[in-house]
Amino acid sequence: MKKQEKKSGRVLPLRLNILFLCVFLLFSGIIIQLGKVQIFDGETYKNEVEKRENATVGLSVPRGKIFDREGNPVVDNKSLRTITYTKVKGVKQEEILKSARQLADIIEMPQEDIDKLTETDKKDFWMQLNPELAQDLVSKKEIDKFRNKDITGKELDKKIEDLKRKRVTDKNLQELTAKDIEVLAIKSKMTSGFQMAPQIIKKDVSEQEYAVISENLANLPGVDASVDWERIYVNDGLFRSVLGNVSNADEGLPRERLDYYLVRDYSRNDRVGKSYIEQQYEDVLHGTKKEVRSIADKQGNTIRTETVTEGKSGKNLTLTIDMELQKKVEESIEKILKQYKGSESMLDRAFVVMMNPKNGQVLSMAGKKLVEKDGKMEVEDYALGTLTSSYELGSTVKGATVLTGFETNAITPGTHFYDAPMKFKGTKEKKSWKNFGDIDDLRALQVSSNVYMFNIALKIAGVDYVKNSSLDIKQEYFDKMRYYFRQFGLGVQTGIDLPNETAGQIGRKDNQPGFLLDYSIGQYDTYTPLQLAQYISTIANGGYRMKPQIVQEIREQTVQKDEVGKVVQSIEPVVLNRIDMKQEYINQVKEGFRKVFQEGDGTGVRAFQKAPYKPAGKTGTAQTVYGGENEIGRNAKGDRRECYNLTLAGYAPYDDPEVAFSVVVPWVENDKSGINSDIGKEVLDAYFDLKNKRLTGEAPKTDNSKEN
Repeated sequence: MKKQEKKSGRVLPLRLNILFLCVFLLFSGIIIQLGKVQIFDGETYKNEVEKRENATVGLSVPRGKIFDREGNPVVDNKSLRTITYTKVKGVKQEEILKSARQLADIIEMPQEDIDKLTETDKKDFWMQLNPELAQDLVSKKEIDKFRNKDITGKELDKKIEDLKRKRVTDKNLQELTAKDIEVLAIKSKMTSGFQMAPQIIKKDVSEQEYAVISENLANLPGVDASVDWERIYVNDGLFRSVLGNVSNADEGLPRERLDYYLVRDYSRNDRVGKSYIEQQYEDVLHGTKKEVRSIADKQGNTIRTETVTEGKSGKNLTLTIDMELQKKVEESIEKILKQYKGSESMLDRAFVVMMNPKNGQVLSMAGKKLVEKDGKMEVEDYALGTLTSSYELGSTVKGATVLTGFETNAITPGTHFYDAPMKFKGTKEKKSWKNFGDIDDLRALQVSSNVYMFNIALKIAGVDYVKNSSLDIKQEYFDKMRYYFRQFGLGVQTGIDLPNETAGQIGRKDNQPGFLLDYSIGQYDTYTPLQLAQYISTIANGGYRMKPQIVQEIREQTVQKDEVGKVVQSIEPVVLNRIDMKQEYINQVKEGFRKVFQEGDGTGVRAFQKAPYKPAGKTGTAQTVYGGENEIGRNAKGDRRECYNLTLAGYAPYDDPEVAFSVVVPWVENDKSGINSDIGKEVLDAYFDLKNKRLTGEAPKTDNSKEN
């Protein structure tokens, strides 16, 4: 009995030891497995969790709207029902194909998306649908041949794929059904986007398509039914080139500015302004994305979505432009261009800029260009030409020449010169359009004397005129005249809040002495229509060069469609510089400009003397050569034909200017045509008619006399 108890006592500890050993081994295995999961597989599981359970995406918000100075909508957004797909990390091609097939059973893709599919797209899709047949297109022997040439890895895979693709026949492609092609169009959209960025599959979907997709979102991983926006330009082509454009989702961020936008938290397929106002004010118009987190099960089916951060629509812009005035200005330019085109073979464009000389606000910026398409003459918007193209402006710049003469002590108010042809050695006579005899500075401006300006240039250079003598004028005197001209904005950028502005062009680099005389009458350097408007505004307001501005306010977005919103920022006027000239000198030139439009034989009298708003200004004619690309502008030898640029600059009323304007009409054959004055008179009439209509409800009867 005792022996039995002793034996039983030995068995119990043995069993306990075995049990403890098993427990130890079990826990050791668990610890090892946990270590493996954490150390070796941790990143993989972390990515899987993020993919399936915590996918956060940014959703586009409506872009800010654009209004004109009167609060009228210029650029708006149209709401569109949209189907999107967001590609998450680790998703397989088979899963994408499955979703594409499901979508193809619900939505009908636009024909334009189907037409975009290339032969390569179709071949790759055929290979995906027929993997075994595709595998047989390249033999093992051919693959070994590549390997024998030390082609391995990704390079080998590419060689094999290229060879397979090359061997897919037209007969193979004919096996693809219409439904297959639609699936391919959807799949191409799904794979063209960037990871974690919603890609538009179809926009402007039907109500039925939208409803069915919405009901089946749980079975369509990555797919969403949302409301997106599309940019609408309310006035069609009006002011269109200056408003600019926005990229679409397929274009995404422009390659040349990719890094700029990526560091500002943009996605690669975000829509951004890619030109002019839309680009210049991108930071204001863009808004802040709405962030949404999708919670999914292990199979990738969306369980629910939750908002991480509410987005905020972009802010609105209020322009300085008066779109009703802009419309009238554009209509006038187009009408008058067509009227003159029959007798003017080289004429193809004209420009107008109107601005408030006191604060620099641009009221209208218009340009029109005649182009031939399919044998028909069409008119294109070329408002951008007011700041991107430059021309010799002729006599309109003579106000700057006279003021430069005053400031350099070359002349004083009331100085007389005798207007008669001037002859220098080896050159043709240089003269005015008429011999005026003894004249002073006011008379010189009134009748547009060239010889008076030549004498100013010679005095600045310290040269006395001697008939048939040679001129010896140093570079420093070109620099001196340009220094003063630039104070008015002639030859420097105006500073307008738009990209791609040109400063104009300096005449020939050799600066031969006689060219200083040409410079003094506006027939050497080139300037833009906008520079001409800034120059005349500077004289009109008493000597302050104002920065031209297109935007006057930034406002909050509103729920109501046509409301402009609360003001966030007012864009204050900017004085770029005060011209370095005495006020009495400026007033003297202003008096000369008044005489041009209001007295006797002033060159602008026939167009403006009867105008009730009492304008002042300066006409201009520049002898030049054709600068366009049409063959009509070249003679039989291929040389550019001679022609004229007709220009006009002015302001009104002359005693308290509220509007300044410039007109530029390049490449006219008849310098007496008066097309510049016709346009100038019509646009100035339009401004004051519109002003009166808004004040009284009735437009005044303006003088419609035409300068011949």
